[in-house]
Amino acid sequence: MNAHSHETAAIESLLAFWRDAGVDACFEDAAVDRTIVVAPALKAVAKATASVVAPVDTRDVIAEARALARASDSVEALAEAVATFRGCDLVGLGARGCVFGRGNPTGSLLVIGDAPTAEDETAGLPFAGRVGSLTDRMLAAAGVTEQAYLTNTVFWRPPGDRAPTPDEQATCAPFLERLLELLQPRAVLLLGASAARGVLKAEDNIIKSRGQWREWRLAEGDVAAPTLATFHPAFLMKQPQAKRQAWADLLALVGRLDGAG
Repeated sequence: MNAHSHETAAIESLLAFWRDAGVDACFEDAAVDRTIVVAPALKAVAKATASVVAPVDTRDVIAEARALARASDSVEALAEAVATFRGCDLVGLGARGCVFGRGNPTGSLLVIGDAPTAEDETAGLPFAGRVGSLTDRMLAAAGVTEQAYLTNTVFWRPPGDRAPTPDEQATCAPFLERLLELLQPRAVLLLGASAARGVLKAEDNIIKSRGQWREWRLAEGDVAAPTLATFHPAFLMKQPQAKRQAWADLLALVGRLDGAG
């Protein structure tokens, strides 16, 4: 059935608006990093070979990550192993470098966020820039700066500073689990919903899950740590009224660290 004349006019008007706004392509099946300029000849080769390249088995990638992590006998060695890993999809999505961790590599507190940002990528360290400054002030106010080691659930910046996907977190999880084994912290602080989902597989949103102590226990070995989720500093910068709740969580954290000590 043909569209009515008024429907046709509406469609033509919409298409004209998109054209004038500069829209020249439809969405593709996969995200494309438009900041990377690819020569036309290379584009043709990529299209020709895309159909014959076998997909990577996520289980193989995780097994590779686990082998690299197991071979690391210190936090410094683990950071070097992560830098050589190419199995995470984020490596091929425009990330300019690996961002692993900073802080006390023998500390009693492990702080985990979601993913590196553009500022982290530039600095080569997690929690840089304004977000990092607020994070440091929070830890300092709680008196746990010297005890803390900071990292993220993934170690490469997602495009557009979006949240990491479950698959991206899964490929990096063996390194994070090995970090838990090496540090054996008295407590773990998760910053934000993505960190809570990646580490604890929590389905609740951060408003419901924050402030509740849970156990992060690894599938192998007798390794576990009490874990507390709270708001991410980036969220607190947008919603400062939530700082009261975040401070209550930090006080609970200090109490747990003092009690464990």
